Amino acid sequence: MKSLLIISALALAHGYAAADSMDPVNAHGWNTSAELGAISTSGNTVGTSVTGKIDAKQELPKWSNEYVLSGYFKDEEVTNDDGEKVRERSAQRYSLSAKAGYKLLHDDHGKLYALATHVDDRFGAYTRYSTIGVGYGTQTYQSDTHTLDVEIGPGYFRGVRSEGETENGPTVRGAALLKWKLSDSAQFSQNVIVERGTSNIHSMAETALRTKINSTMQMKAAFNIRNDTSVPADKKNTDTQTSVTLVYSF
Repeated sequence: MKSLLIISALALAHGYAAADSMDPVNAHGWNTSAELGAISTSGNTVGTSVTGKIDAKQELPKWSNEYVLSGYFKDEEVTNDDGEKVRERSAQRYSLSAKAGYKLLHDDHGKLYALATHVDDRFGAYTRYSTIGVGYGTQTYQSDTHTLDVEIGPGYFRGVRSEGETENGPTVRGAALLKWKLSDSAQFSQNVIVERGTSNIHSMAETALRTKINSTMQMKAAFNIRNDTSVPADKKNTDTQTSVTLVYSF
């Protein structure tokens, strides 16, 4: 899926000139997007999976704030020890985050930020994972077709592992967001976040391709990776998710 996204992006880029950002543009006010995707299967395999996300950005003269709420769950039909078919939850994850950025420069590129995040993952290596942090963010590169934003700063985390053990301690967080405007109706993005703690490195990455349907609707294909270097013996280090969603911007 990751290779397909990259190949599609290169194909769409050929022969097209880049345009303005596909993101909502409201210089001062709210820019909000909501995305939803669902798969339901029947027959030999019965199940339902749903993924969704709400991303709200607020632009003020000296502040740039962002609030994100996302969720994913999956139900499957399985046969229990008595030979009966029952529906069973096999994935359930919710996350929320809030970030406030104070603009230092007139071009809005340099910001001091404070953030808080929380993840509740019923089947993950960490069933709960919360962080707070501060730092500095700036746009290190900008052209007609590309932008690159980076952030770095210290923080603190508290996590509950799947076996019930609680961990906490200081972290160093780094993030990078690359946007590549392919055409009037297509945009490729790569987002990477890494939090290094005393006993674990927690990282997340999203590779995405968005295509515009009309002025408010987009289709998004994405490949997400979550990784922890230190996990219980019965858990894997890496979780991945491939999704196709509809995005509504307002």
